[in-house]
Amino acid sequence: MANRPDRAILRQIPKGVWVLGFVSMLMDISSEMIHSLLPLFMVSVLSASAFTVGLIEGLAEATALIVKVFSGTLSDYLGRRKGLAVLGYALGALTKPLFALAPSLGIVLTARLLDRVGKGIRGAPRDAMVADIAPAHLRGAAFGLRQSIDTLGAFLGPLLAVGLMLLWANDFRAVFWVAVVPGAMAVALLAFGLREPAHRQGAKRINPIRRENLKRLGAGYWWVVLIGAVFTLARFSEAFLVLRAQQVGIPVALVPLVMVAMNLVYALSAYPFGKLSDRMSHTRLLALGLAVLIAADLVLAASSHWRMVLAGVALWGVHMGMTQGLLAAMVADAAPADLRGTAFGFFNLVSGLAMLVASVVAGLVWDRFGASVTFYAGAAFCVVALAGLAWRRR
Repeated sequence: MANRPDRAILRQIPKGVWVLGFVSMLMDISSEMIHSLLPLFMVSVLSASAFTVGLIEGLAEATALIVKVFSGTLSDYLGRRKGLAVLGYALGALTKPLFALAPSLGIVLTARLLDRVGKGIRGAPRDAMVADIAPAHLRGAAFGLRQSIDTLGAFLGPLLAVGLMLLWANDFRAVFWVAVVPGAMAVALLAFGLREPAHRQGAKRINPIRRENLKRLGAGYWWVVLIGAVFTLARFSEAFLVLRAQQVGIPVALVPLVMVAMNLVYALSAYPFGKLSDRMSHTRLLALGLAVLIAADLVLAASSHWRMVLAGVALWGVHMGMTQGLLAAMVADAAPADLRGTAFGFFNLVSGLAMLVASVVAGLVWDRFGASVTFYAGAAFCVVALAGLAWRRR
């Protein structure tokens, strides 16, 4: 009986949201098979330092988020989003063989940047399509559902990587080749399985970046942008979770299980917290998310055993489930319908710059002072962010 309201909500969420979720899941399986192993591949095979890993990860994620500005704005101007999303997923799929072939860090960086350009192209139009498709009163649940299905792929990808690494005696490149398959499946599902809403196709074209249009993105929207940047600064690249797992003695083939654990918790928590955000104060839920991230950082900083690392990683996943779908729903709520692509684009531009800064600084601190200080610094920044949220609420 208790599950009936939940099932009723799921039945009301349109088919297009489910399709976008499964497209994201397939691409995440492909990407996470590579990304869960990539920090170890760079350090053990290509002799990279922690700073180099942080720099490459920061540049890659920043590139994805910055490109979203242009793709989001273009999707608003054209009144069409699906074509750009298909292009972005196709580019991501085409970069996967480069990781398997990479003889040097330069090729890895090139592949990572091109892969993230694809992510940037598809990200804002896809998020705007979710907002276009979902009823306003179910927007938090819709974003949470898409994020849960998406993150299921981020759980399955590292799990598959672990199995193949054990089967093929730590052959990184063979695992990277297998990752090509689910990437191609994601492109096919989006191209043939989703019909764009008719009202988007018939919309009047506007120039979203004209001054009078940008003024329509009011103070409430820019506050959400600021909060998103602060959260990104407090949470640097997940590559450092992988490196932390290796530090405490987890065998190389099993290290991706760290990402399996995080993404399983993330997938299980994103939809319930997204649904909760439709009924709860957004500021309060964000504050609770920061508190969970502080706990994660403190546990990871003090970790000397794989059980503590897994506990910290699980808390990290809860934080992601509490905040990521919520922030997306807040952007959609704060932006006019015809400027949603642009709104997601600028939101991700600012978050991308924050990710670059956070990952580079984390890499420098890691190399100079060690892993524990890196996570303690993250916790300290979370405390500052939490104080800012409390001030804003008052």
